[in-house]
Amino acid sequence: MLARMNAKKPGQTLRFLRRGAPVTLPDVPSDRTLLEVLREDLHLSATKEGCGEGDCGACTVVLGEAVNGRLTYKAINSCIRLAHSVDGMAVFTAEDISAPSGELHPAQEAMVQCHGSQCGFCTPGFVMSLFGMYQNAKDGKGITRELAQADLSGNLCRCTGYRPILDAAQQMGALPLPAGCGVDEAATVTALHELKKKPAADTPYLRPTTLSALLQARAAHPQAQVVAGTTDVGLWVTKMHKHFPQVLDVTAARELQRVESYPHHIAIGAAVTLTEAFAALVKERPQLVNFSQRFAGLPVRNSGTLGGNVANGSPIGDSMPLLIALGASVVLMRWKKSRAGGEIAHRELRLEDLYTGYRTNVMRPDELLCWIKVPQPTGHALEKVYKISKRFDDDISAVCLAIQMTVKGGVVQQISIGAGGVAATPARARQTEAALLGQAWNEDTVMAATAALRAEFQPISDMRASAGYRQTVLGNLLRRFWLESQGQQAINLESLKTLEALS
Repeated sequence: MLARMNAKKPGQTLRFLRRGAPVTLPDVPSDRTLLEVLREDLHLSATKEGCGEGDCGACTVVLGEAVNGRLTYKAINSCIRLAHSVDGMAVFTAEDISAPSGELHPAQEAMVQCHGSQCGFCTPGFVMSLFGMYQNAKDGKGITRELAQADLSGNLCRCTGYRPILDAAQQMGALPLPAGCGVDEAATVTALHELKKKPAADTPYLRPTTLSALLQARAAHPQAQVVAGTTDVGLWVTKMHKHFPQVLDVTAARELQRVESYPHHIAIGAAVTLTEAFAALVKERPQLVNFSQRFAGLPVRNSGTLGGNVANGSPIGDSMPLLIALGASVVLMRWKKSRAGGEIAHRELRLEDLYTGYRTNVMRPDELLCWIKVPQPTGHALEKVYKISKRFDDDISAVCLAIQMTVKGGVVQQISIGAGGVAATPARARQTEAALLGQAWNEDTVMAATAALRAEFQPISDMRASAGYRQTVLGNLLRRFWLESQGQQAINLESLKTLEALS
């Protein structure tokens, strides 16, 4: 993909750490991507430019952040990550992890020894995902085949195949770490603290560090493009060539970086990444683990936020059908002027009531989606979410269906169904719920509800699936839910280890 031929736009200074030393770049435009900065400004060509969508993983780099006095590592896609979002962080590329002497890092050496590279274009991205795994697993120890397969799902290989790369993931922990390859975490954390700066009040890229400052910035700049992980807005830049003179980033607001647990619900801040949000949901609902790993690839989940996915409102966003079925609500906030100077005003509504049409919602120009509240599981409800896509990993859904149901005495006492990919917005299947509520949970009821579900939505045909296919699959998934509720778990693909069987 050719570099974007932008007219000169006002920018601001960008600072991050590389190889433990600060990098300072003046006048970086607000909508310049991290990949453009690495390849074009710093001439670091090892980080490859592939799909420009966050799908292939050739552009993978690792970000380091200081959290509670220690360094955390996240593999992310640099092609769709706006450069200013990494201000004050450490950036690791494939050119940064080998020793000054030229000796390879274990993540690189394992790829060599296991013959994990052929054409080599995807290799730097794989190496950086392996590096992230190595650092998070304490020098690569104890990495299982399943973990490697899940963490590498966002990196595509077209020639070598995954078996030798998975071998490399498991072998790198047994290789020695050459002198000069390791990360001095204490020194890096200290350097990151020194790199911190007070956020500017009126710049092209706004990244306030408190909720009140964020809401005041929204009120003052309602025309600014709001971003979180930029996993969708980044595509507007790379594919649609959109330009954003001013950007408002929600991810630095400390209050919104938390997951808070209460007796009846958990509250997930809008700055919480998909990785962290799904970890919180899986902790309460372990059956969601496979679905959480199928939500894009790890680099996308490490950048994108649950709040951003919900606010974006894509009809094929996978989180919304699940959250609708679980009875989630959203908290919208804005800065309200008062005699005392100002205060935070908020309102709460059910998630399905947020949307008014295709990518449109009820939010005011000065409002932000700040929290997602998810009820705690009751222990009595059956909960299941299904994703249908052409690829098992790292793919967009053709249909997503989530169901929460409580049966007592053989009768459906409570039912909530969320559907994605079948309407202009993620939607609740209210007609199907009505066909099930109060009815005996048996095959006749399921057949009637299946017909109701297929008739409730009028999906479109596109490159992922035809309208007829989507309607048919909707009913099939309800039927599958019925069969699984009767104990037929063997029909679930989650029970298969296909790559293990083929390797």
